[in-house]
Amino acid sequence: MKVAATAFKTNCLKLMSRVAKTHQPIVITKRGIPVARLVAAQAAPESLFGYMQGTVTIKGDIVSPLEESWSVRDGDEDNLYRVQPAAKKRPPRKRK
Repeated sequence: MKVAATAFKTNCLKLMSRVAKTHQPIVITKRGIPVARLVAAQAAPESLFGYMQGTVTIKGDIVSPLEESWSVRDGDEDNLYRVQPAAKKRPPRKRK
């Protein structure tokens, strides 16, 4: 629905009630050009606690240790602490 700005000014409260009741937006125009849109406000949830309840499923055992090998247990973490050789510096460019 489109409403001219002057008509919106005179019927503002009625139009706001209509949008709140029907949730149908109203486009406000000025000289036929849309300048604003009146939409119904979304009600905020009372609390976020528990809003995702029932959305997660557990597949498999989440308590027992994994059968993955760790570098700490296997003793092969030495390569993590190896010092990397420094990169060679280029000579400065000569300006022309």
